[in-house]
Amino acid sequence: MGLRAKLHLGHMTKLLFCSSAGHLLQLVYPPVCAGCGRIAAASAALCAECWGTVRFVERPFCDISGAPFDHDRGEGMLSPEAIANPPPYAKARAAVLYDGVARKLAQGLKYSDRADLAKMMAKWMVRAGREIVDDSDVIVSVPLHRHRLLSRRYNQSAELARAISKLTGKPFEAGGLRRIRATRQQVGLGLRARQDNVRGAFAVPPSQMPRISGYKVLLVDDVLTTGSTVAAATRALNRAGAEQVCILTFARVASPGAETLYA
Repeated sequence: MGLRAKLHLGHMTKLLFCSSAGHLLQLVYPPVCAGCGRIAAASAALCAECWGTVRFVERPFCDISGAPFDHDRGEGMLSPEAIANPPPYAKARAAVLYDGVARKLAQGLKYSDRADLAKMMAKWMVRAGREIVDDSDVIVSVPLHRHRLLSRRYNQSAELARAISKLTGKPFEAGGLRRIRATRQQVGLGLRARQDNVRGAFAVPPSQMPRISGYKVLLVDDVLTTGSTVAAATRALNRAGAEQVCILTFARVASPGAETLYA
């Protein structure tokens, strides 16, 4: 047998072994639905029943805030909130409403070390925010303070941003934004208290200025509630000279007054 044939045989044997090992692993640890925990076709995926309950954010919605409308008000229409209090960012988009299975996914990524969910969630986000993704130059995530990062081990927003970068080819600047002040958890705080809590909490490090100034930034977070956190982060990016900031989150609450575990 020639060298080429031997190499080919060795390669095929390795593939067969890996395939067999993979099938054996699936028999021992079958993939389960990320929503309900029942056996599913693939890991980090949803079964048909859970998929059917996810409420994707579709038009009609406010062209700036992305807040869903209960009826079609025409293209480019804005919500009363966006007109009365224009946010510092250009546009915000979210993939799903924060309830049911979507809530489980977001909390699993954030609190239960389910970093494997980020890729699936990022795919939904890219689909929902295609217009602002295509128009962006660089991706930045909402950062955690270093003390909180040590306790959680990873930043869920950074995991989503990194996955979006891989899907789109847009560069992710992991250090593009820094949380310079430890803040209280936003849970249970009213709108004014949330705004005060994160005011001045973010800054762009001087070393990162050349990567932000003059560029269109896509700011990624996991869940949008009142918008206080992303607004404070956007102001820091604007001060650093960003040409434009757009927000992309996995989920958003249907109403800013709804209670959630998020900022």
